[in-house]
Amino acid sequence: MADDPLSTVFAALADPTRRAILARLAEGAATVKELSAPFAMSGPAVSKHLRVLERAGLIVRGRDAQWRPCTLDATPLREVSEWADGFRRFWDDSYRRLDAYLERMKEQEDGH
Repeated sequence: MADDPLSTVFAALADPTRRAILARLAEGAATVKELSAPFAMSGPAVSKHLRVLERAGLIVRGRDAQWRPCTLDATPLREVSEWADGFRRFWDDSYRRLDAYLERMKEQEDGH
């Protein structure tokens, strides 16, 4: 497992099942059984995914009688968002160059 928190979060997000679990938890707390329902995998397999998400700090497991509901903790996603925002200027510049290129092409077509 990676040493830095951002790498741990990216590793957790790399799996589509874990991303689907996070999307489900964004709607509210759920038990392992509820989280397992949409997947064609065993409860223990889902529990392994939950452990990865828990280690990354993306979910918290509580206790309610015999249930251990999972809840989303989106705090680590803020660091992911801040990291991705660092590339916003790159994409903005690329789109500006594309817009300028398309405008030049349009002007050339209109000139004929």
